[in-house]
Amino acid sequence: MKKSLLTLLAVAAMSTTALAADVKPALVYGTGGKFDKSFNEAAYNGAEKFKAETGIAYRDFEPTGDTQGEQAIRNFASRGFNPVVAVSFAWTSAIEKVAAEFPDTKFIIVDSVVDKPNVRSVVYKEEEGSYLVGILAGMASKTGKVGFVGGMDIPLIRKFECGYEQGARAAKADIEVFQNMTGTTGAAWNDPVRGGELTKNQIDQGADVIYAAAGATGLGVLQTAADNKKLSIGVDSNQNHLHPGSVLTSMVKRVDLAVYNAYTDTKNDKFTGGVQALGVKEDGVGAAIDDNNKSLITPEMQAAVDKAKADIIAGTVKVHDYTSDNACPK
Repeated sequence: MKKSLLTLLAVAAMSTTALAADVKPALVYGTGGKFDKSFNEAAYNGAEKFKAETGIAYRDFEPTGDTQGEQAIRNFASRGFNPVVAVSFAWTSAIEKVAAEFPDTKFIIVDSVVDKPNVRSVVYKEEEGSYLVGILAGMASKTGKVGFVGGMDIPLIRKFECGYEQGARAAKADIEVFQNMTGTTGAAWNDPVRGGELTKNQIDQGADVIYAAAGATGLGVLQTAADNKKLSIGVDSNQNHLHPGSVLTSMVKRVDLAVYNAYTDTKNDKFTGGVQALGVKEDGVGAAIDDNNKSLITPEMQAAVDKAKADIIAGTVKVHDYTSDNACPK
């Protein structure tokens, strides 16, 4: 009996090893850099969580240009990495090509949709999370003027701005919303100096709360707001800790979950393709409140956010998605 038990344990150990060997995760970031304190770093944190829990290592790559992204995705697939996660809409065409070339490899793309059986597309309802932080901005503003600094001028980032504007107007109907985009190329995600300049311009016009949706560029937005004793709003990762008492909140977008779930589902043989859309209801987006910003959030502000969340989940509040018609209601 004892020998049989030992044999079963040995077989179980071999099975676990074999299963783990089938999972060889890879991660390709967007062009803003791994440690952007925002979008890419959220993806990194998801991969790190998986590694810490399972002991399974992953490989990652930081592209500095669009061609490097496709090369990295193809390189990982050709070397047997599985699954391969690509975080950025910029890798849409790359995933379309490479997924067709490697039908037995599982791919995940964040912020875009690729219709292939071996691809999981994870998209977010950024308009819903931005609506929540917009409510807080509208309630916190003393001047009746708030700002938004986006990264690359694309419909996805206008989706953030539009949701934010709707939330700010829900809190204060006559509020004025300034908006600027940093640029039209991938470099717009990694230009904190320009982000700071745009923020200062909005402050000079009277804005006292500025929301950054610009990757590493947003670090310049948060810094400039702090330097000028104004409030800022972070994005993607919880950025409240970067300038405690100055960052009003952060619109958290759970990119970490997209990466962590992709790796875990592949490991457990539960990977599915298709589209996953994560909003307030799915805890995919939200407004971060913690020890770093709780002194800025009044009970009335907390109650307003809680009500908005409940209304969005119930369907009594529908936040307009800019990408549905490339327009934002006024």
